[in-house]
Amino acid sequence: MSRIVRVEVGWRDYPLVGDFKFFKSGQRPTVLVRLTDEDGRQGIGQSVPVETWTYETVESVDTTLRHYLAPAVLGADPSDLADVHARMERAIRPSFSIGQPLAKAAIDLACYDLWGRRAGKPVHALLGSPGARPAVPATEIRLSWTINTTSLDAAGKLLEQGRGLGYDSFNIKLGPPQSAAFDLDLVRLVTQFSPLGFHWCDANTSYDIDTALAQAPRLADLGLRALESPLPPNRIRDYQRLRQQGALPILMDEGIVSPVEAAEFAALGMLDGIAMKVARCGGLWHASNIVEGMRRDGLTLFASGLTDPELSLAASVHLFAWAGLTLPAALNGPQYLAERGTTDGAFRAVADRIRVPNGPGLGIHPDSTALQSFTLAAST
Repeated sequence: MSRIVRVEVGWRDYPLVGDFKFFKSGQRPTVLVRLTDEDGRQGIGQSVPVETWTYETVESVDTTLRHYLAPAVLGADPSDLADVHARMERAIRPSFSIGQPLAKAAIDLACYDLWGRRAGKPVHALLGSPGARPAVPATEIRLSWTINTTSLDAAGKLLEQGRGLGYDSFNIKLGPPQSAAFDLDLVRLVTQFSPLGFHWCDANTSYDIDTALAQAPRLADLGLRALESPLPPNRIRDYQRLRQQGALPILMDEGIVSPVEAAEFAALGMLDGIAMKVARCGGLWHASNIVEGMRRDGLTLFASGLTDPELSLAASVHLFAWAGLTLPAALNGPQYLAERGTTDGAFRAVADRIRVPNGPGLGIHPDSTALQSFTLAAST
């Protein structure tokens, strides 16, 4: 197989069109990676760091890629993802979990894009073991609209905005600086606004155990379908207590970085499902392995993201199409980013649906701004 002989790194920032608490500027920054193989074929991946959300910064991702990961993957076969990830873990060692997963995700996505372009297949046809791939993969993914505000008036406007674009399912951000009482009022507003939609909430690890135990039954009574990341992921006994309470299905997000944590947390009885994020797991290879483990463990798959623009968004769409996702996906790049999160007009959300790219690789064509940003990081 043709080996990787050149690695380039670039930046691409995407304008924000909404107010999301994790972003402190008007831009959604990303770091891009382009791989070239011996035959001159190329694949592009994207890292989506947010220092207030994922602990990696654009600067740390850039230097990690240039100085450590790029040299490590030279000579690798991009279709051998096990070897690619082993090389990256030798360069940046894991601790409790994968080291710097968002940086590694850029390489992972670029490998899948290159492999798919070389094979003439879309990424969803390359994921997982052959027996795990659906005979007829989904052609589109249904989306959920995010309600993220500290004002009920603003929440009402967000709900109307989402409905106006064709959404009927909402994911709701809870926790400080909002009070527990406000959180209940906010959820009540959402469920009354769209009683037939599928709604769940995400506390982004901001509750303590007493608040979570008190809130969960009340949230269930209001019609919510799941409680995502109520506690910090290292609060193992607290997660066990909350799940044993049984008021709502308990999802994890921030703590799920590799298949190891997913399997261990499931065995410890901490969760009912996972809100999967491709970027947080170091890319598609780990994410697809986690999904296969979830099937074995009987866990429910929810879909989430990191306000992903086009390439990272496409990777998520490929994963969830392959996984047979049935629930609306909290992929909010189309909500918070200009041009609905992509410069590729053929890959753009319409109402609450986004099509699964069917071209080779990720099936996305980055714009000239992204392509002009690349500079050499490593070559043979």
